[in-house]
Amino acid sequence: MTTTDLTLPDSPLLHTRDARGIHTLTLNAPASFNVLGEAMLAALQTALDTVRADERARAVVLAANGKAFCAGHNLKEMKATPELAYYQQLFARCTKVMLSILQLPVPVIAQVQGLATAAGCQLVAQCDLAVTVDTARFGVNGIDAGLFCATPSVPLVRNMPHKLAMEMLVTGEFISAEEARARGLVNRVVSADMLAAEVERLLVALLAKPREALTFGKQLFYKQREMGIEAAYQLAGQTMACNMAHPVAQEGVQAFIDKRTPQWPV
Repeated sequence: MTTTDLTLPDSPLLHTRDARGIHTLTLNAPASFNVLGEAMLAALQTALDTVRADERARAVVLAANGKAFCAGHNLKEMKATPELAYYQQLFARCTKVMLSILQLPVPVIAQVQGLATAAGCQLVAQCDLAVTVDTARFGVNGIDAGLFCATPSVPLVRNMPHKLAMEMLVTGEFISAEEARARGLVNRVVSADMLAAEVERLLVALLAKPREALTFGKQLFYKQREMGIEAAYQLAGQTMACNMAHPVAQEGVQAFIDKRTPQWPV
């Protein structure tokens, strides 16, 4: 399969796109445990903007090289500039990256091969789906350094029950991959040698569905979660009506009636 390398020069993030429209973003600063420093945040934002502009993109895989998936923010960078304005700007940039993942019209899958802590755990929580190796651990342990993981708490409490999230946030304790699945932080747990294959299985399932329907669904899923039930039903009804009126649903329903495979545009 043809793969295009979209990696920018001197970037800490590898970026490839295959012929199917799968973008793979790989955190590539293993010596620093792939921390979300200024350079990594900038590279992620650029890559996510590239995906958003790709009308034939189908999904994103967010992976990492090294022992850790991501060890959070770069504390050395943060300590080097002890200024409120700098910290506000840094966390605003990180928030923009997280919201860019949320707002992409295609699913984003975290492919977790190691430790995910603080903003690294946030990154996993912000992705639409997550597959992890069985040896990975997850935590939001900023509290151990006197820093409550406020921004990581935002997607965390939207992934798992509140008291379980609060326990992680105030104790700094880590949870195992199996516990992460039980709490709703990740979807699937596999051995290291099966990680890529399991992500590929998810991708194959996504590719069998029309992009337009997945886009309708992803946008609705997150918007309605923040609404009261009446407003959520109104939005869901409107979304479903628009989806049903779209040619992909018309073809899918007709194919179901005809007992044949839908012929969706590639």
